[in-house]
Amino acid sequence: MSKLKERLDLLREEIQKDDFLDGKGLSNEVNIRIFCYDAAEEITVMHFLDQLRTDPALQCRLIECNLYKIFLALCDDLDITDAIPEMEESEGSDFLLEQLHSAIGESEFIEKMQYAPHMRDDVLLLTGVGDVFPFMRVHSLLEALQPHFSDIPILVMYPGEFDGHYLKLFGRLKPNDYYRAFNFFAEEDTKQ
Repeated sequence: MSKLKERLDLLREEIQKDDFLDGKGLSNEVNIRIFCYDAAEEITVMHFLDQLRTDPALQCRLIECNLYKIFLALCDDLDITDAIPEMEESEGSDFLLEQLHSAIGESEFIEKMQYAPHMRDDVLLLTGVGDVFPFMRVHSLLEALQPHFSDIPILVMYPGEFDGHYLKLFGRLKPNDYYRAFNFFAEEDTKQ
């Protein structure tokens, strides 16, 4: 069995435990956990998540928010989806990105993610982190999410690296500061 599959199996066990659901052992910090994996292993992670979503024995309720699907829905809401390719071709990628950032920010994502009531066994599962880049950066979204989801754990499936201080998407991009989250497993366990 691969190291990633072992870590995913352990993840399945851990997210059901009271300590995880209650955020114990986090020194009163926000219960945000980052599960890092190599982006080349995306298919394995997606297969695992498909199994997890349909597991009738799972002792927690996954509230999945695919950030890329949320982004597309926000573009549809603004009725700009069809205009995006033409805008990029005529004005360039940088202009398009600037326009999208001005129209769609963290608050719009959070509005789409909100639900009530939050239940004790809920786990907010963030996926699509790599797909939504560069339109949304997860470190910015996590900062904005904290006041809205402080009562349930947030689990980020992250195709990259997190050393407890810096998030580095795909293990290649310029790292971004983010110190409020915790690696799901110890650093030596996150090496692929």
